[in-house]
Amino acid sequence: MKTILVVDDEPQIVQLVRDYLEHGGFKVLVAADGSSALRIVSTLHPDLVVLDLGLPGMDGLDVTRSLRRNGALPIVMLTARADESDKLVGLELGADDYLVKPFSPKELVARVRSVLRRSEAAQAPRDLIRVGELELNLPSLQLTIAGRPVELTQTEFQLLSTMARQPGRVFSRAQLLNAVHGVEVESYERAIDAHVKNLRRKIEPEPHNPRYLLTVFGVGYRFADARR
Repeated sequence: MKTILVVDDEPQIVQLVRDYLEHGGFKVLVAADGSSALRIVSTLHPDLVVLDLGLPGMDGLDVTRSLRRNGALPIVMLTARADESDKLVGLELGADDYLVKPFSPKELVARVRSVLRRSEAAQAPRDLIRVGELELNLPSLQLTIAGRPVELTQTEFQLLSTMARQPGRVFSRAQLLNAVHGVEVESYERAIDAHVKNLRRKIEPEPHNPRYLLTVFGVGYRFADARR
């Protein structure tokens, strides 16, 4: 049974989230502030953290920084609608997904499952990535769609494979730019938009209505998670 740590200072939200996660088959730990959350992580080692950004004292961004200095524990952030910049910073610090308050508890449980799946898949060494009809051969840098070879530049392949390794994860432009480090690419984030546009022309049945490479407005992109 996977253990989830819920960090929020609003008791009603904590109870609601706890009930739904336990009903979904998870063991749940709770913390009302960042310091308590870090102590629980270091002693009880949960499998994932549901983390509110608006905590008293040490806020959620500080908690995220501390967690990322010490490992790759999956994090699902909770943020208020007004915290657009905090949401972006949180993702760039290494959070795996986010939900905006007010949120659906059922959606949160689905996001938790999805992030746990992606985390497990990312840790498994493999040479082939298969998502739907797409198959990426990492050693040969080759892509096929329904068995048909598709020519990609090295940068396009790096971007696509980065997102396809973790379907459903939201990547900021800065994270994607970092993913192609060592590949010749323009050194500004908006260049990512141009590469994604080119990728869509090559892999999408309808580039203007993408099925695989989805835009997350105000943040970046994600690869469709058909299993969620």
